[in-house]
Amino acid sequence: MPCWLWRAINHDSGEIVAYVFGSREHGVLQELLTSLSGLKVEIVAVFSDDNFAYHDAIPTNVLCTGKRHTQRIERKHLTFRTRLKRLARRTICYSKSLEMHKVVFDLLINTLEFGCQLF
Repeated sequence: MPCWLWRAINHDSGEIVAYVFGSREHGVLQELLTSLSGLKVEIVAVFSDDNFAYHDAIPTNVLCTGKRHTQRIERKHLTFRTRLKRLARRTICYSKSLEMHKVVFDLLINTLEFGCQLF
């Protein structure tokens, strides 16, 4: 089952504000937007690829699509892939369990982004 990481980052600092796992569908985007509304943050701009789910849920005056503004988030994807071999499908570390995938990713984000040492 394909699984994507949806992340909201502070574009100025690069810090992850919220994230969810799921497919590239409307429901997962709504889950991310709901978690952002709980944080009481103002969304000034949304930089993304041209996924159809964004066009229905985000106002066009806020949405900016294209690669020009997504370098920072793509760089984080590369950092995650190099730090966590589980994200490379052709390794022996790849797990088909979505729950284990989420747990390991939570640990990675807490360690890299927030400096939390769990062990």
